[in-house]
Amino acid sequence: MSYREQFIWNRSVDLAVNCYSLTQLFPKSELYGLTSQIRRSAVSVASNIAEGYGRRTKNEYLHFLYISLGSLRELDTQLIIAQRVNLADNQLFTPLIKEVEEMQRIMVATVNKLKT
Repeated sequence: MSYREQFIWNRSVDLAVNCYSLTQLFPKSELYGLTSQIRRSAVSVASNIAEGYGRRTKNEYLHFLYISLGSLRELDTQLIIAQRVNLADNQLFTPLIKEVEEMQRIMVATVNKLKT
């Protein structure tokens, strides 16, 4: 099985695409601020899942899943800050923040399953 067939990888790619869509609405003055930070965190989630999947051992894979989980938590924080400083319509953040929270639950469940 390829990492591309993994549910968590596909969900994380969708999340990154949604983050790009949202940040396109941010002011140009944020291009090197939260826009860049949000995009990099979102891309990091899927990238680390893919990289970890290609490693030799389950422990190495788990290590990269933990890195992905850290990136999700960074992303959550960045989205909350962007929402609080009104970088886009407040209602646009709610579904994306819920998506991040769901991805965190999925990631934790995946890690726990692999640890047993």
